[in-house]
Amino acid sequence: MEKIVIEGKKKLSGEVNVGGAKNAVLPIIAACILNDGENTISNVPDLADVRTMMKLLETLGAKCEYADGELFVNSKTIDRYKAPYDLVKTMRASVLVLGPLVARFKKAEVSLPGGCAIGERPIDQHIKGLRILGASVQLEDGYVSAAAEKLEGTTVPFDLSTVTGTENIMLLASLSEGETVILNAACEPEVVDLANALNLMGAKIEGAGTDIITITGVSSLGPLRDYRVMPDRIEAGTLMIAGALNESDLVIKDCRFEHLGALTGKLLQTGTEIEKNGDSIRVRGSGEIRSIDFSTLPYPGFPTDMQAQMMILMCVADGMSVITENIFPQRFMHTAELRRMGADIKLVGNSAVVRGVAEIRGAPIMASDLRASASLVLAGLCGTGRTEVSRIYHLDRGYEKLDEKLRSVGAGIWREKE
Repeated sequence: MEKIVIEGKKKLSGEVNVGGAKNAVLPIIAACILNDGENTISNVPDLADVRTMMKLLETLGAKCEYADGELFVNSKTIDRYKAPYDLVKTMRASVLVLGPLVARFKKAEVSLPGGCAIGERPIDQHIKGLRILGASVQLEDGYVSAAAEKLEGTTVPFDLSTVTGTENIMLLASLSEGETVILNAACEPEVVDLANALNLMGAKIEGAGTDIITITGVSSLGPLRDYRVMPDRIEAGTLMIAGALNESDLVIKDCRFEHLGALTGKLLQTGTEIEKNGDSIRVRGSGEIRSIDFSTLPYPGFPTDMQAQMMILMCVADGMSVITENIFPQRFMHTAELRRMGADIKLVGNSAVVRGVAEIRGAPIMASDLRASASLVLAGLCGTGRTEVSRIYHLDRGYEKLDEKLRSVGAGIWREKE
Protein backbone atom coordinates (compact mmCIF):
# COMPACT_ATOMS: atom_id res chain seq x y z
CA MET A 1 0.00 0.00 0.00
CA GLU A 2 1.21 3.50 -0.82
CA LYS A 3 0.96 6.93 0.76
CA ILE A 4 1.44 10.39 -0.72
CA VAL A 5 4.06 12.63 0.88
CA ILE A 6 3.91 16.42 0.41
CA GLU A 7 6.34 19.19 1.29
CA GLY A 8 4.03 22.18 1.44
CA LYS A 9 4.03 25.91 0.73
CA LYS A 10 5.46 25.67 -2.80
CA LYS A 11 4.08 27.99 -5.47
CA LEU A 12 2.77 26.14 -8.50
CA SER A 13 3.41 27.47 -11.97
CA GLY A 14 2.94 26.08 -15.48
CA GLU A 15 0.45 24.07 -17.51
CA VAL A 16 -1.43 20.95 -16.52
CA ASN A 17 -3.89 18.85 -18.53
CA VAL A 18 -7.30 17.56 -17.44
CA GLY A 19 -8.21 13.95 -18.25
CA GLY A 20 -11.48 12.34 -19.25
CA ALA A 21 -14.40 12.45 -16.83
CA LYS A 22 -14.79 9.47 -14.52
CA ASN A 23 -18.48 10.20 -13.95
CA ALA A 24 -19.10 10.33 -17.70
CA VAL A 25 -17.12 7.32 -18.86
CA LEU A 26 -18.65 4.82 -16.38
CA PRO A 27 -22.25 5.09 -17.72
CA ILE A 28 -20.90 5.16 -21.29
CA ILE A 29 -19.11 1.86 -20.66
CA ALA A 30 -22.37 0.47 -19.27
CA ALA A 31 -24.14 1.68 -22.43
CA CYS A 32 -22.02 -0.73 -24.48
CA ILE A 33 -24.17 -3.54 -23.04
CA LEU A 34 -27.05 -2.26 -25.18
CA ASN A 35 -25.49 -3.43 -28.47
CA ASP A 36 -23.81 -6.60 -29.68
CA GLY A 37 -20.87 -4.99 -31.45
CA GLU A 38 -17.36 -3.65 -31.00
CA ASN A 39 -17.23 -0.30 -29.20
CA THR A 40 -14.31 2.13 -28.96
CA ILE A 41 -14.14 4.99 -26.45
CA SER A 42 -11.28 7.50 -26.26
CA ASN A 43 -10.06 9.97 -23.61
CA VAL A 44 -10.68 7.27 -21.02
CA PRO A 45 -8.79 7.95 -17.77
CA ASP A 46 -6.71 5.16 -16.24
CA LEU A 47 -8.59 4.88 -12.95
CA ALA A 48 -9.46 2.16 -10.48
CA ASP A 49 -13.19 2.76 -11.08
CA VAL A 50 -12.75 2.34 -14.85
CA ARG A 51 -10.94 -0.95 -14.29
CA THR A 52 -13.74 -2.07 -11.95
CA MET A 53 -16.38 -1.33 -14.60
CA MET A 54 -14.31 -3.20 -17.20
CA LYS A 55 -14.06 -6.18 -14.85
CA LEU A 56 -17.81 -6.07 -14.26
CA LEU A 57 -18.54 -6.19 -18.01
CA GLU A 58 -16.04 -9.04 -18.38
CA THR A 59 -17.90 -10.89 -15.61
CA LEU A 60 -21.02 -10.54 -17.79
CA GLY A 61 -19.10 -12.02 -20.74
CA ALA A 62 -17.85 -8.93 -22.60
CA LYS A 63 -14.26 -8.57 -23.80
CA CYS A 64 -12.48 -5.35 -22.79
CA GLU A 65 -9.07 -3.97 -23.69
CA TYR A 66 -7.52 -0.70 -22.53
CA ALA A 67 -4.38 1.06 -23.75
CA ASP A 68 -3.20 4.69 -23.88
CA GLY A 69 -6.56 6.24 -23.06
CA GLU A 70 -8.59 4.11 -25.49
CA LEU A 71 -11.04 1.45 -24.38
CA PHE A 72 -12.31 -1.36 -26.61
CA VAL A 73 -15.46 -3.24 -25.54
CA ASN A 74 -16.83 -6.21 -27.47
CA SER A 75 -20.32 -6.69 -26.05
CA LYS A 76 -21.38 -9.41 -28.50
CA THR A 77 -20.21 -12.13 -26.12
CA ILE A 78 -22.28 -11.00 -23.12
CA ASP A 79 -24.23 -14.03 -21.90
CA ARG A 80 -24.60 -13.48 -18.15
CA TYR A 81 -26.85 -11.08 -16.29
CA LYS A 82 -25.59 -11.07 -12.67
CA ALA A 83 -23.46 -8.26 -11.21
CA PRO A 84 -21.93 -9.83 -8.08
CA TYR A 85 -21.53 -8.13 -4.71
CA ASP A 86 -17.73 -8.39 -4.60
CA LEU A 87 -17.55 -5.97 -7.54
CA VAL A 88 -20.54 -3.75 -6.85
CA LYS A 89 -19.45 -3.12 -3.24
CA THR A 90 -16.24 -1.43 -4.47
CA MET A 91 -18.04 1.07 -6.72
CA ARG A 92 -21.62 2.28 -6.48
CA ALA A 93 -21.70 3.20 -10.19
CA SER A 94 -21.83 -0.56 -10.89
CA VAL A 95 -25.61 -0.24 -10.52
CA LEU A 96 -25.57 1.40 -13.98
CA VAL A 97 -25.53 -2.05 -15.59
CA LEU A 98 -29.07 -2.67 -14.29
CA GLY A 99 -30.90 -0.60 -16.92
CA PRO A 100 -29.00 -1.82 -20.00
CA LEU A 101 -29.18 -5.50 -18.96
CA VAL A 102 -32.97 -5.34 -18.57
CA ALA A 103 -33.27 -3.35 -21.80
CA ARG A 104 -31.27 -5.81 -23.92
CA PHE A 105 -31.89 -9.16 -22.22
CA LYS A 106 -35.10 -8.44 -20.29
CA LYS A 107 -33.52 -9.62 -17.05
CA ALA A 108 -30.83 -8.66 -14.58
CA GLU A 109 -29.58 -9.51 -11.11
CA VAL A 110 -27.48 -6.74 -9.58
CA SER A 111 -26.21 -6.54 -6.03
CA LEU A 112 -27.42 -3.66 -3.90
CA PRO A 113 -24.48 -1.25 -3.56
CA GLY A 114 -24.43 -1.21 0.24
CA GLY A 115 -23.04 1.52 2.46
CA CYS A 116 -21.04 4.59 1.48
CA ALA A 117 -18.59 6.73 3.43
CA ILE A 118 -20.34 9.98 2.47
CA GLY A 119 -23.81 8.85 3.53
CA GLU A 120 -26.82 6.91 2.35
CA ARG A 121 -27.25 6.79 -1.43
CA PRO A 122 -30.35 4.66 -2.09
CA ILE A 123 -31.43 3.37 -5.51
CA ASP A 124 -35.18 3.61 -4.90
CA GLN A 125 -35.64 6.00 -7.83
CA HIS A 126 -33.90 3.52 -10.17
CA ILE A 127 -36.31 0.80 -9.04
CA LYS A 128 -39.29 3.13 -9.38
CA GLY A 129 -38.35 3.89 -13.00
CA LEU A 130 -37.88 0.21 -13.84
CA ARG A 131 -41.32 -0.66 -12.50
CA ILE A 132 -43.02 2.24 -14.27
CA LEU A 133 -41.60 1.07 -17.60
CA GLY A 134 -42.92 -2.45 -17.05
CA ALA A 135 -40.24 -4.44 -15.25
CA SER A 136 -41.00 -6.56 -12.22
CA VAL A 137 -38.45 -5.93 -9.49
CA GLN A 138 -37.73 -8.02 -6.42
CA LEU A 139 -35.22 -7.41 -3.63
CA GLU A 140 -33.84 -10.77 -2.52
CA ASP A 141 -30.73 -11.67 -0.52
CA GLY A 142 -29.12 -8.30 -1.13
CA TYR A 143 -29.77 -8.33 -4.88
CA VAL A 144 -32.11 -6.42 -7.18
CA SER A 145 -33.71 -8.99 -9.49
CA ALA A 146 -35.52 -7.45 -12.45
CA ALA A 147 -37.35 -9.02 -15.37
CA ALA A 148 -39.63 -7.75 -18.12
CA GLU A 149 -41.59 -9.35 -20.92
CA LYS A 150 -42.16 -5.94 -22.48
CA LEU A 151 -40.92 -2.43 -21.75
CA GLU A 152 -43.26 0.40 -22.65
CA GLY A 153 -42.41 4.08 -22.59
CA THR A 154 -44.34 6.38 -20.29
CA THR A 155 -43.72 9.28 -17.90
CA VAL A 156 -41.19 8.70 -15.11
CA PRO A 157 -41.54 11.39 -12.40
CA PHE A 158 -38.51 11.29 -10.12
CA ASP A 159 -39.10 12.40 -6.54
CA LEU A 160 -35.64 13.97 -6.47
CA SER A 161 -32.85 14.70 -8.91
CA THR A 162 -30.57 11.67 -9.25
CA VAL A 163 -27.72 11.44 -11.73
CA THR A 164 -27.29 7.67 -11.86
CA GLY A 165 -31.06 7.19 -11.65
CA THR A 166 -31.56 9.45 -14.67
CA GLU A 167 -28.81 7.60 -16.54
CA ASN A 168 -30.18 4.15 -15.72
CA ILE A 169 -33.64 5.05 -17.01
CA MET A 170 -32.17 6.68 -20.14
CA LEU A 171 -30.31 3.43 -20.82
CA LEU A 172 -33.43 1.35 -20.16
CA ALA A 173 -35.79 3.54 -22.20
CA SER A 174 -33.51 3.60 -25.26
CA LEU A 175 -34.68 0.07 -26.15
CA SER A 176 -38.23 0.38 -24.78
CA GLU A 177 -41.30 0.74 -26.96
CA GLY A 178 -42.73 4.21 -27.44
CA GLU A 179 -41.81 7.46 -25.72
CA THR A 180 -40.45 7.86 -22.21
CA VAL A 181 -40.38 11.26 -20.49
CA ILE A 182 -38.21 11.67 -17.39
CA LEU A 183 -39.42 14.48 -15.13
CA ASN A 184 -37.06 16.07 -12.60
CA ALA A 185 -34.15 14.62 -14.54
CA ALA A 186 -30.58 15.41 -13.48
CA CYS A 187 -29.02 18.20 -15.57
CA GLU A 188 -25.33 17.37 -15.07
CA PRO A 189 -22.97 17.54 -18.09
CA GLU A 190 -22.18 13.84 -17.61
CA VAL A 191 -25.85 13.06 -18.35
CA VAL A 192 -25.51 15.06 -21.58
CA ASP A 193 -22.35 13.14 -22.49
CA LEU A 194 -24.17 9.83 -22.06
CA ALA A 195 -27.08 11.09 -24.20
CA ASN A 196 -24.63 12.14 -26.92
CA ALA A 197 -23.02 8.69 -26.89
CA LEU A 198 -26.38 6.91 -26.99
CA ASN A 199 -27.58 9.07 -29.88
CA LEU A 200 -24.45 8.14 -31.84
CA MET A 201 -25.42 4.50 -31.26
CA GLY A 202 -28.83 5.23 -32.80
CA ALA A 203 -30.91 6.24 -29.77
CA LYS A 204 -33.37 9.13 -29.93
CA ILE A 205 -32.90 11.31 -26.85
CA GLU A 206 -33.86 14.97 -26.52
CA GLY A 207 -33.67 17.42 -23.65
CA ALA A 208 -30.52 16.14 -21.93
CA GLY A 209 -29.12 18.96 -19.83
CA THR A 210 -32.64 20.07 -18.80
CA ASP A 211 -34.94 18.61 -16.15
CA ILE A 212 -37.20 17.01 -18.77
CA ILE A 213 -35.62 14.33 -20.98
CA THR A 214 -37.56 12.57 -23.74
CA ILE A 215 -36.45 9.18 -25.08
CA THR A 216 -38.10 7.61 -28.11
CA GLY A 217 -37.34 3.92 -27.98
CA VAL A 218 -35.75 2.08 -30.90
CA SER A 219 -35.60 -1.63 -31.69
CA SER A 220 -31.81 -1.92 -31.61
CA LEU A 221 -28.63 0.11 -31.18
CA GLY A 222 -25.37 -0.08 -33.05
CA PRO A 223 -21.85 -0.02 -31.61
CA LEU A 224 -20.22 3.16 -30.34
CA ARG A 225 -17.37 4.24 -32.61
CA ASP A 226 -14.47 6.43 -31.47
CA TYR A 227 -16.48 8.40 -28.91
CA ARG A 228 -14.37 10.94 -26.98
CA VAL A 229 -15.35 11.34 -23.33
CA MET A 230 -15.81 14.87 -21.99
CA PRO A 231 -13.10 16.36 -19.73
CA ASP A 232 -13.46 15.86 -15.99
CA ARG A 233 -14.92 19.03 -14.48
CA ILE A 234 -14.17 17.86 -10.92
CA GLU A 235 -10.50 17.26 -11.71
CA ALA A 236 -10.42 20.67 -13.41
CA GLY A 237 -12.03 22.27 -10.35
CA THR A 238 -9.57 20.57 -8.01
CA LEU A 239 -6.67 21.93 -10.07
CA MET A 240 -8.27 25.39 -10.05
CA ILE A 241 -8.21 25.39 -6.26
CA ALA A 242 -4.57 24.23 -6.34
CA GLY A 243 -3.90 27.31 -8.47
CA ALA A 244 -5.66 29.54 -5.95
CA LEU A 245 -3.36 28.38 -3.10
CA ASN A 246 0.13 29.68 -2.29
CA GLU A 247 -0.14 32.58 -4.79
CA SER A 248 0.28 30.04 -7.58
CA ASP A 249 -0.22 30.62 -11.31
CA LEU A 250 -1.63 27.63 -13.21
CA VAL A 251 -2.93 27.13 -16.74
CA ILE A 252 -5.42 24.26 -16.75
CA LYS A 253 -5.80 22.82 -20.23
CA ASP A 254 -8.39 20.59 -21.94
CA CYS A 255 -11.34 21.68 -19.81
CA ARG A 256 -14.74 23.26 -20.41
CA PHE A 257 -15.24 26.60 -18.75
CA GLU A 258 -19.02 26.35 -19.18
CA HIS A 259 -19.10 23.35 -16.81
CA LEU A 260 -17.36 25.27 -14.02
CA GLY A 261 -19.59 28.30 -13.59
CA ALA A 262 -20.60 27.90 -9.94
CA LEU A 263 -17.05 27.16 -8.81
CA THR A 264 -15.58 29.98 -10.91
CA GLY A 265 -18.04 32.48 -9.44
CA LYS A 266 -17.10 31.52 -5.87
CA LEU A 267 -13.37 31.57 -6.59
CA LEU A 268 -13.66 35.06 -8.04
CA GLN A 269 -15.34 36.16 -4.81
CA THR A 270 -12.30 34.91 -2.85
CA GLY A 271 -10.04 37.22 -4.84
CA THR A 272 -8.65 34.53 -7.14
CA GLU A 273 -7.91 35.73 -10.68
CA ILE A 274 -9.38 33.59 -13.46
CA GLU A 275 -9.00 33.97 -17.22
CA LYS A 276 -10.54 31.83 -19.96
CA ASN A 277 -8.64 31.19 -23.19
CA GLY A 278 -10.32 28.66 -25.44
CA ASP A 279 -10.21 25.27 -23.71
CA SER A 280 -7.77 26.56 -21.08
CA ILE A 281 -8.30 28.39 -17.78
CA ARG A 282 -5.58 30.43 -16.07
CA VAL A 283 -5.88 30.63 -12.29
CA ARG A 284 -3.75 32.96 -10.18
CA GLY A 285 -3.89 32.97 -6.41
CA SER A 286 -3.97 36.27 -4.58
CA GLY A 287 -1.94 37.21 -1.53
CA GLU A 288 -5.12 37.52 0.53
CA ILE A 289 -7.92 34.99 0.26
CA ARG A 290 -11.37 36.26 1.24
CA SER A 291 -13.78 33.99 3.11
CA ILE A 292 -17.11 33.24 1.43
CA ASP A 293 -20.21 31.20 2.19
CA PHE A 294 -21.45 28.53 -0.20
CA SER A 295 -23.98 25.72 -0.40
CA THR A 296 -23.89 22.55 -2.51
CA LEU A 297 -26.74 22.05 -4.97
CA PRO A 298 -27.51 19.90 -8.03
CA TYR A 299 -25.98 21.17 -11.27
CA PRO A 300 -25.67 24.00 -12.23
CA GLY A 301 -25.25 24.80 -8.53
CA PHE A 302 -22.04 24.35 -6.57
CA PRO A 303 -21.06 20.66 -6.87
CA THR A 304 -20.98 18.47 -3.79
CA ASP A 305 -17.90 16.82 -5.30
CA MET A 306 -16.03 20.14 -4.87
CA GLN A 307 -17.13 20.91 -1.30
CA ALA A 308 -14.16 19.28 0.45
CA GLN A 309 -11.60 20.90 -1.88
CA MET A 310 -13.14 24.38 -1.54
CA MET A 311 -13.08 23.98 2.23
CA ILE A 312 -9.26 23.92 2.10
CA LEU A 313 -9.24 27.41 0.62
CA MET A 314 -11.54 28.60 3.41
CA CYS A 315 -9.24 27.09 6.04
CA VAL A 316 -6.50 29.57 5.07
CA ALA A 317 -8.79 32.48 4.12
CA ASP A 318 -9.26 35.73 6.00
CA GLY A 319 -12.47 35.54 8.03
CA MET A 320 -15.26 33.04 8.63
CA SER A 321 -17.07 30.85 6.10
CA VAL A 322 -20.26 28.80 6.40
CA ILE A 323 -20.37 25.76 4.11
CA THR A 324 -23.74 24.02 3.76
CA GLU A 325 -23.89 20.49 2.33
CA ASN A 326 -27.35 19.90 0.84
CA ILE A 327 -26.64 16.76 -1.23
CA PHE A 328 -24.86 14.43 1.22
CA PRO A 329 -25.26 15.94 4.72
CA GLN A 330 -22.70 13.51 6.19
CA ARG A 331 -19.98 14.51 3.72
CA PHE A 332 -17.68 16.12 6.28
CA MET A 333 -15.44 13.21 7.25
CA HIS A 334 -12.38 15.12 6.04
CA THR A 335 -12.86 17.81 8.70
CA ALA A 336 -11.40 15.66 11.49
CA GLU A 337 -8.18 15.26 9.52
CA LEU A 338 -8.03 18.97 8.70
CA ARG A 339 -8.36 19.79 12.40
CA ARG A 340 -5.26 17.65 12.99
CA MET A 341 -3.47 20.10 10.69
CA GLY A 342 -4.63 23.08 12.74
CA ALA A 343 -7.79 24.04 10.82
CA ASP A 344 -10.61 25.68 12.80
CA ILE A 345 -13.80 23.89 11.75
CA LYS A 346 -17.02 23.34 13.68
CA LEU A 347 -19.87 21.17 12.39
CA VAL A 348 -23.45 22.29 12.98
CA GLY A 349 -26.00 19.96 11.38
CA ASN A 350 -25.32 19.86 7.65
CA SER A 351 -23.10 22.95 7.80
CA ALA A 352 -19.45 23.55 8.59
CA VAL A 353 -18.31 26.83 10.14
CA VAL A 354 -14.72 27.48 9.08
CA ARG A 355 -12.56 30.23 10.58
CA GLY A 356 -9.46 30.91 8.54
CA VAL A 357 -6.13 30.44 10.33
CA ALA A 358 -2.73 31.96 9.62
CA GLU A 359 -1.36 28.58 8.60
CA ILE A 360 -2.13 24.91 8.66
CA ARG A 361 0.62 22.46 9.51
CA GLY A 362 1.70 19.24 7.88
CA ALA A 363 0.70 16.03 9.65
CA PRO A 364 0.01 12.33 9.04
CA ILE A 365 -3.59 12.20 7.79
CA MET A 366 -5.91 9.55 6.36
CA ALA A 367 -8.35 9.73 3.44
CA SER A 368 -11.93 8.52 3.98
CA ASP A 369 -13.36 8.81 0.45
CA LEU A 370 -12.53 9.98 -3.06
CA ARG A 371 -13.09 13.75 -2.83
CA ALA A 372 -11.85 13.90 0.77
CA SER A 373 -8.55 12.44 -0.44
CA ALA A 374 -8.20 15.26 -2.99
CA SER A 375 -8.91 17.83 -0.28
CA LEU A 376 -6.19 16.37 1.92
CA VAL A 377 -3.68 16.58 -0.92
CA LEU A 378 -4.60 20.26 -1.36
CA ALA A 379 -4.21 20.76 2.39
CA GLY A 380 -0.72 19.31 2.17
CA LEU A 381 0.13 21.71 -0.65
CA CYS A 382 -0.67 24.77 1.47
CA GLY A 383 0.42 23.37 4.85
CA THR A 384 3.80 24.10 6.38
CA GLY A 385 6.20 21.19 6.62
CA ARG A 386 5.54 17.58 5.68
CA THR A 387 2.16 15.95 5.16
CA GLU A 388 1.62 12.21 4.67
CA VAL A 389 -1.71 11.09 3.20
CA SER A 390 -2.54 7.40 3.67
CA ARG A 391 -5.29 5.26 2.11
CA ILE A 392 -4.72 6.94 -1.26
CA TYR A 393 -6.49 4.12 -3.08
CA HIS A 394 -9.50 6.43 -2.68
CA LEU A 395 -7.68 9.10 -4.72
CA ASP A 396 -6.78 6.62 -7.47
CA ARG A 397 -10.45 5.78 -7.96
CA GLY A 398 -11.11 9.19 -9.51
CA TYR A 399 -7.88 11.09 -10.23
CA GLU A 400 -5.39 9.89 -12.82
CA LYS A 401 -1.84 10.51 -11.54
CA LEU A 402 -2.79 13.69 -9.68
CA ASP A 403 0.50 13.63 -7.79
CA GLU A 404 2.50 13.50 -11.05
CA LYS A 405 0.49 16.36 -12.54
CA LEU A 406 1.06 18.52 -9.47
CA ARG A 407 4.77 17.66 -9.36
CA SER A 408 5.11 18.75 -13.01
CA VAL A 409 4.07 22.29 -12.01
CA GLY A 410 6.31 22.57 -8.98
CA ALA A 411 4.64 20.75 -6.09
CA GLY A 412 6.81 18.84 -3.65
CA ILE A 413 4.80 15.63 -3.83
CA TRP A 414 5.67 11.94 -4.27
CA ARG A 415 4.57 8.44 -3.35
CA GLU A 416 6.14 6.11 -0.81
CA LYS A 417 5.34 2.63 0.47
CA GLU A 418 3.42 2.66 3.73
